[in-house]
Amino acid sequence: MQINSNNSLLNQNVYLNANQALTRIATGIELNRSSDNASSLAIANNLLSQSSGYSQAIENTNSAVAATQIASGATNEQSKILDNIKEKLLQASTDTTSKEGRDAILKDIKSQLEQFDKIASSTNYNGQSLLQKSATDNSASNIQQYQSGLKGENLIETPAVQSNTTGLGLSNLVNQDSSTFTSEVARNFLETVDKANNGLNTIRSEMGSIQNQLESSGRNLLTQRTNTQNAASMFDTDYAKESSNFSKQNILAKIGAFGQAQSSYINQQIVSRLIG
Repeated sequence: MQINSNNSLLNQNVYLNANQALTRIATGIELNRSSDNASSLAIANNLLSQSSGYSQAIENTNSAVAATQIASGATNEQSKILDNIKEKLLQASTDTTSKEGRDAILKDIKSQLEQFDKIASSTNYNGQSLLQKSATDNSASNIQQYQSGLKGENLIETPAVQSNTTGLGLSNLVNQDSSTFTSEVARNFLETVDKANNGLNTIRSEMGSIQNQLESSGRNLLTQRTNTQNAASMFDTDYAKESSNFSKQNILAKIGAFGQAQSSYINQQIVSRLIG
């Protein structure tokens, strides 16, 4: 003789439901396994993956904006130096300035040009030189490509930059000898400095344009990430619902355990009487 009971199956379902509710509370996600809802789980995972990708793209864009801001600030200081050099050249261009005074002006100009090149060699972001090839190589910098999206082609590219005395055509002024630095020579250098200033302004304009592109891309990425996260939130756990469900299943589990214990006791009594 065998006495059957469905209490064991009932308790198993109760414990399974309680475990599912607890898992949803712990992860904060409604769908944790394919068996929950295979198609919805695939959509949720895809949205979460996109959201993570947007977050990294935003970080890349912010880093690129920081790099362009550093470069822009450095070229702004270089522009001030060129303005001051032109002022000094104008002073040296008049014959009322003595030879000694002109020599002192040239010395000051060379000192400022040295600072101009120091700015170019020291300006970098995360070790990457921004205004020339490297700290010790004054040739044009490498082209920079900033990843600003989820696809490989989502790039914003900067041109090569050579914002130093060599790149802007100021080498002759750097090497000018004081013995031949006359008022006429000083006047000739005015055009040289003007051309250098125009070249520097072109570099600054390009940097400003790139920074605007990056900032626009960053705003767009933020919008896309927000929309993706909002879509993914449909699959987030309803904490109130799952907490209530867990409490309910926990109570049912206790009732089931008590019922199973009672059932076992009754079965034992029946078997004992039948044997007796």
